[in-house]
Amino acid sequence: MEDFAARGKDVVCPAPDAEPGPPSRYAMPAGAVDAHAHVIGPPPYNPERGYTPSVHPVDEYLGVLDACGLASGVLVQPTVHGDDNRVMLAALRAHPARLRGVAVLAPTASDRDIATLKDAGTVGLRLVAAASGGQGLADLDRYEALCRDAGWHLQFMVNGDRLGAVAARLRALRVPVVIDHLGYFPADLGPESTAVHDILSLLDAGAWIKLSGAFRVASRADLADTVPIARAFIAAAPDRCVWGSDWPHVNFRKPMPRMGELLDLLAQWAPDAAQRRRILVDNPRRLYRFDEVFHA
Repeated sequence: MEDFAARGKDVVCPAPDAEPGPPSRYAMPAGAVDAHAHVIGPPPYNPERGYTPSVHPVDEYLGVLDACGLASGVLVQPTVHGDDNRVMLAALRAHPARLRGVAVLAPTASDRDIATLKDAGTVGLRLVAAASGGQGLADLDRYEALCRDAGWHLQFMVNGDRLGAVAARLRALRVPVVIDHLGYFPADLGPESTAVHDILSLLDAGAWIKLSGAFRVASRADLADTVPIARAFIAAAPDRCVWGSDWPHVNFRKPMPRMGELLDLLAQWAPDAAQRRRILVDNPRRLYRFDEVFHA
């Protein structure tokens, strides 16, 4: 697992896969959703960021979806843009049927700010307890109340070794909880690790998990050490797992993952076609409310 603390904001991220393509091990089901991606606009960027990306506009991302056979995508506000959601909002407004959003907000956000996000197709908030300019968990009560009023979920990126300290609080939340990136701990710890047990306790309480970021947590180039933990999560919550590409793979300095290979990995995590359909289609379309109409 990569040590992100070694990164600096002046290090420019490499470009993502230039030739994305569909999986080779299965046929992409109709209506499939990429549940975690980012669009990146030009500077200014969050001065507290831990990396500097290249610009990746929404049209580039839609080309990736098309090349991979994915019908829809979920744009997650990247930490490099802090709580300035304008780039994401512009993308949602331009493609209201195809995209949904997960925003980052300051705890002092106004009712007008929240209404603007809702009208554009935002369906959740993300909190990042990591060293890359995120909001953290200090204002969790405020964010829980905000999400209850808005009908949103709360998405968390928390290092797996910290989950135990906050798991009881997350289990008590009265809004849907979504855990980022397979729990964000080194996959080679294995399915018997404390981190996996903490996540399973959250799944047992009704949380969702994103089967995303495998390249971030794997210690092997073929990402095979993610298979046992992904299978454990799918077995525990088959109706609350979603798949995400994490495109354009910002804040990552190893060789860029190939989209087709990330999609093929799902065939190892979920060998059954019905399982994959739930993960790619049924679950994300329900969580991200793709059947609802939003008016920007």
